[in-house]
Amino acid sequence: MIVLEVEVPIACFRQSRAREYAETYPVPPPSTVYGMLLSLVGEMDRYRYIGTKLAIGLLSEPAQSTVIRTFRRFKKKEISDPANARPDYQELLTDIHFVVWVTTNSLSNSATLWERLHQAFQDPVTINRFSGLCLGESRDLVNAVTRVSEEDQPKALKWLVQDEDGLLTLPVWVDHVGSQGTRWRRYRLQNESNQWQPPEAAWTEIQVR
Repeated sequence: MIVLEVEVPIACFRQSRAREYAETYPVPPPSTVYGMLLSLVGEMDRYRYIGTKLAIGLLSEPAQSTVIRTFRRFKKKEISDPANARPDYQELLTDIHFVVWVTTNSLSNSATLWERLHQAFQDPVTINRFSGLCLGESRDLVNAVTRVSEEDQPKALKWLVQDEDGLLTLPVWVDHVGSQGTRWRRYRLQNESNQWQPPEAAWTEIQVR
């Protein structure tokens, strides 16, 4: 098991059903956090660590704002055609600060994701990766990822917990070709507490089915 603290100055976790108005989820979805962790260790096969379990706790409540920006959509074959670009509104979150616990229930003999993450912090020269580390869109760069020990544990956080009656419907696996294979779970944010160990309902297993 490994615990990481993540800081991101600005990001948009675009809602899967958003169209012209690019709404954001108020918290980083498990699928997005999983993708960031894969990028951190330079892993391009997102199927490799199926069975990874994540628990996410917010250390701050991100501020939300709305901007207008140029979006590109494939309308005309010529990529530079003006019809492929139009201004639209997008929601942004600022000051995203959370912890993520990473473990696995995999019985495989191969290295697990948390072991790869441990290796990345213990011996970073062994990790072969490229480009900036992002959470969400490629412009949403991560400011810092810090390994957290028990002695350095934060004082208070809000756990993202699974709840069938929760108001947050978040993706845990995204089908990038259409949406048929996308998997969802319902969540809610617990009230702020000093509970450092994740409650059972905070664990999300990354699964394709």
